[in-house]
Amino acid sequence: MRRIDGHAVKRIFLIVFDSVGIGAAPDACEYGDEGANTLGHIAQIVRGLNLPELQKMGLGNIPALLPGGGTLAGVAPAENPRVSWGAMRERSRGKDTVTGHWEMAGLLMEDGFRIFPAGPPSFPEPWIREFEMRTGRRVIGNRAASGTAIIAELGEQHMREGSWIVYTSADSVIQIAAHESVVPLPELYAACRIAREMSIPMRVGRVIARPFVGVPGAFRRTDNRRDFPFPLPEPTVLDRLVDAGVRTVAVGKIDDIFGGRGISVSFHSENNREAMDACLAAASGGEWPLFLFANLIDFDMLYGHRRDPFGYARALEEADAFIARLAGMLGPDDCLVVTADHGNDPTFRGTDHTREYVPLLVFQPGMKAQRLGVRDGLFDVAQSVASAFKVGPMRRGSSFL
Repeated sequence: MRRIDGHAVKRIFLIVFDSVGIGAAPDACEYGDEGANTLGHIAQIVRGLNLPELQKMGLGNIPALLPGGGTLAGVAPAENPRVSWGAMRERSRGKDTVTGHWEMAGLLMEDGFRIFPAGPPSFPEPWIREFEMRTGRRVIGNRAASGTAIIAELGEQHMREGSWIVYTSADSVIQIAAHESVVPLPELYAACRIAREMSIPMRVGRVIARPFVGVPGAFRRTDNRRDFPFPLPEPTVLDRLVDAGVRTVAVGKIDDIFGGRGISVSFHSENNREAMDACLAAASGGEWPLFLFANLIDFDMLYGHRRDPFGYARALEEADAFIARLAGMLGPDDCLVVTADHGNDPTFRGTDHTREYVPLLVFQPGMKAQRLGVRDGLFDVAQSVASAFKVGPMRRGSSFL
């Protein structure tokens, strides 16, 4: 294995707190996100976050690295941080999940994905007509909407007619909702694959299956969501790792984000608890070389988009306890990286993601903590992983290990 300062890195655990931004990026004005600060504003609203493990690691030291400085209420700067700390700025165009994770894996999306108008209609009529013809069901919706709101509004009509509820958001997405008792999951997933194929020329970032259950007035979305991403434009660090014999473990929705490419085994989950359990189970094993890539989705899906700072704070507290457990299971040959893919400030206008810096915490047991500064690109993660496992160099980025 590659040795760093006398230590062999056999396992790397990359944990992505989905949407946990830490302050507006320099180009936030291009996205209408001036002043956004996911962590900072949540901390203010709840009158102080309770994150003892992340505080000891140095989370509270990060705002001082950024323009304007600032603090995190309840998370004071650590006098001697336990781990290396810094922040990263996304360089790709966009502020969505796919773009952020792809950049972490070594890619740079300079053109970005297509965003649709609020509508109605949001999607071109010829596209809708072809989709209806190929799937055998009519489309209702065809506008930008909150998923829970449009299901509540159109769910009864959908159940009566058997039509698709198709909608978008401020991200580059086509979302297709259907009641599980009306449209079997395999049919919904097949329709999403058709939509994925049809939308490639439009450069749509994701097609998302949104199954739900319940009765009118009490519909709820299930954990059977699936994401169908735009085809990867070039190999990622995951591909290199697999080719080199490193076991790559995808946790959460990582398998969907990368279309299954470069993944040895996947533990798909649509909630933080299951994802955290999968990470702890992997850490308890002795298999190596191992690269685990996990996404914790609840911050974004349940609390960011729904503008719930108090729920967001509770989820952060649960994640803090998880990070403490995970860090305690690691040995001198292991490395833990905690970061995020974009922001989603629940105190901000609208319900969209926000263009922000993301935190960076890097823990290697027995290694001296360092100030990592502000990294110019999330692809520094890929370069670091490639360097540690000796499968690089990647085309972009600088290693922080």
